Amino acid sequence: MQIILIEPLRFASNCYLLTEDGKTAVAIDPGEETVLFEAEKRGLTVTHVLLTHCHFDHIGGCLALQKAGAKVGCCKDELFQLQHQAEGARLFGLAPAPDFTPDFTFSGGDKLTFGGISFEVIATPGHTQGGVCFLSGDKLFSGDTLFQGSVGRCDLPGGDFRALEKSVKTLYALAGDYTVYPGHGDRTTLSFERKYNGVIRC
Repeated sequence: MQIILIEPLRFASNCYLLTEDGKTAVAIDPGEETVLFEAEKRGLTVTHVLLTHCHFDHIGGCLALQKAGAKVGCCKDELFQLQHQAEGARLFGLAPAPDFTPDFTFSGGDKLTFGGISFEVIATPGHTQGGVCFLSGDKLFSGDTLFQGSVGRCDLPGGDFRALEKSVKTLYALAGDYTVYPGHGDRTTLSFERKYNGVIRC
């Protein structure tokens, strides 16, 4: 599996394009419409979009990708957040993401396969009420749950630090090590975060 980071622009939100065949791709958290252009530039057709959560800075490219034929999915517990994403954008004085309706939903514990890539959905509420992480092989796409040396903020609507702490410790309890691809900042490893995370320790 090839993982392509679409460099953060407007709000420093990481988007990942995952491809197994070099032709089709799954996009995780497309924060901007430029994700469609970046995929096409690489000869990739995005068939599915997976959202770790529905804050405005992680969903801005969904409508454009959907119009191009991609199916967009989010956790069913995140639908309320999606409906109120414009309010979150206004808190930062920014324009909301274009509205869209998800094509499918999922829940923690579900297993998904798109384009030959399999994912396990891990429910990780705390940053938002319906946040999730995606586990694929030895890769963990952590959204805004776990960062390099830190964790997601909990002071926005739907945030809950105690829930986030429990979620992060659920990730720490995974057997073995994983490369962590977060929603902001540089990638890290789960073993490093277990030992050195400055906010939540094992």
